[in-house]
Amino acid sequence: MARIALGLEYDGSAYFGWQRQSHAPSVQGEFERALSVVADHPIRLTAAGRTDAGVHALMQVAHFDTTAVRPEQAWVLGGSAAAADDLSVLWAREVPGDFHARFSALSRTYRYRILNRRIRPALERHRSCWIRRPVDAAAMHEAAQCLVGEHDFSAVRSADCQSSTPVRRITAVAVRRNGARVEIEVSANAFLHHMVRNIAGTLLAVGVGDRPAAWVAEVLASRDRACAGPMAVARGLYFAGVDYAARYGLPSAPASFR
Repeated sequence: MARIALGLEYDGSAYFGWQRQSHAPSVQGEFERALSVVADHPIRLTAAGRTDAGVHALMQVAHFDTTAVRPEQAWVLGGSAAAADDLSVLWAREVPGDFHARFSALSRTYRYRILNRRIRPALERHRSCWIRRPVDAAAMHEAAQCLVGEHDFSAVRSADCQSSTPVRRITAVAVRRNGARVEIEVSANAFLHHMVRNIAGTLLAVGVGDRPAAWVAEVLASRDRACAGPMAVARGLYFAGVDYAARYGLPSAPASFR
């Protein structure tokens, strides 16, 4: 029995999230269907993190166990060919049996993409959050720095979050503008349900001038979801990558803009 780790890219627009579902299309279900064709037996994937409906991935990491003997490129090329056009297998690596896509992760990174222009997007309508009002990315970046470190993130936690603790450690957060695009990038040891989208919505309140930069620290200290900004739309969110110990020899996540 071999354990294979995969790097996965997907457009989540047509799916009801990562998790396999019996009544609706899911990213996990579609990848498992495609990889089962290559393996010639049922494949069950375990991912580094679950993404919600409409959320995308630049590099999700997942693993599976298989009795099939295949070159790594067969999982990449065959898996991509058998999958729907909005899903791709970026790489495959055989890993030790103690590797676990979720529990071996040292940190995870998300990006939130904002298209800031007067005209609504046509090409990026499912892949970014359109904001018509001018957005001050520098103010958002300044406001976001209070989030770095270990904190109780109850103020940006979903009411449906099932985590036993609201404490997480954000290692880095940055907001940058490139033309009409503004991106928020957040790295942490782990994330709460809807945490990044709630952070994005809170920072956007600063970016459009509705709140001062110092307000974000007040929101964090309140530990009250009602004090934070509205949750940003799912289509702007991307699972950007995962970091693991070097001994596993896995490819790095897409380069950060920091």
